[in-house]
Amino acid sequence: MVTYAEIWEKGDREINEDFIGISNVNDNYCFIVADGLGGHGKGEMASQFVVKTALREFEEKGLWADFFQDVFGKCQEELLEYQKKLHAERDMKTTLVICSMNSDSVRWAHVGDSRMYMFEKGKLLSRTQDHSVPQMLVYAGEIKDKDIRFHPDRNRLLKVMGTEWEKPAYELSDIFDRKAQQALLLCTDGFWELIDEKRMVKYLNKAESVQEWADLMKRHIEKKEIDKDNFSAICVWCD
Repeated sequence: MVTYAEIWEKGDREINEDFIGISNVNDNYCFIVADGLGGHGKGEMASQFVVKTALREFEEKGLWADFFQDVFGKCQEELLEYQKKLHAERDMKTTLVICSMNSDSVRWAHVGDSRMYMFEKGKLLSRTQDHSVPQMLVYAGEIKDKDIRFHPDRNRLLKVMGTEWEKPAYELSDIFDRKAQQALLLCTDGFWELIDEKRMVKYLNKAESVQEWADLMKRHIEKKEIDKDNFSAICVWCD
């Protein structure tokens, strides 16, 4: 059984440039989170566009062997065309993370700094690595992973949707077996910056439902007395 909960909040911004999407076709699931880049203008248009494009592809065709390659390629191609149509080639950029699930397996792909977390039996198993300047500093040994949060260059992304690629910029995960007691979290940077992995796990183990897990994390973020960015997430439980 798969259950899920959504968080889609404007925070302290006038416009919500995040967008999320969920679809279920014959017990095959597609979960999507995107975060439009405010500094590039029309970020809310870009995030909505790629989420709706990806959902359309999934709902028309289901899951297939080259799902991520084809869907990310289609989203990128059509977003670039949309930019040209609106004469907004310098605008309309967005992150994108997509997770697919069937009865046997779970897999995801991402570009940018929206993240995908996988937990098993109440412990963190895997998370995506950001395509950002601070993440590169972690790789270089100059900062620790925890220092990515609130780093002055945290908004400097190296790969996004809507920028011409010499080669595909998305990063594809391994294929994971779908199991009971798995939990998935797709979220934007406005979400994960304000709740660390220890808190995610703490609330996961405390919650009796996926909705309660989402609510506990949302309340944790809302209590932060700082200027909040848009924050969005999709929480998924596999029983």
